[in-house]
Amino acid sequence: MNVSLENRALLWALLSALISLGGALLVARPIQMIASTAPPDAGSASEIAASPQLAAQGAGFFDQTCADCHGDDAHGDEGPDLHNLAIGNAQITHTIKNGVKGEMPSFAKKYDDRQIAAIAAYLRTLK
Repeated sequence: MNVSLENRALLWALLSALISLGGALLVARPIQMIASTAPPDAGSASEIAASPQLAAQGAGFFDQTCADCHGDDAHGDEGPDLHNLAIGNAQITHTIKNGVKGEMPSFAKKYDDRQIAAIAAYLRTLK
């Protein structure tokens, strides 16, 4: 089969575009996983009303578990700074429960929904 030079060039361009798109998807997927907002289940941690008492309880959980990576003052160490978070409570809850692949472990087995809500309430106090 004899393919013209123009058609070969077109095929190579198409192949290159597909390879580039595949690479972009490989990079975009982890970002999408971090930023995804899974719809909260009824009664999930993201729906529990925050209170000063809940935030104080969350500070205790933070000190026990999160401070090792995020620092005692939550300004970051191994993990990122958690002040002025620009993500919603559902995203905070999702991240605590599921972790971030290769960066942060899941705490779903360590904390229940109320305890995770307490941590999220505490994180909301960090300005």
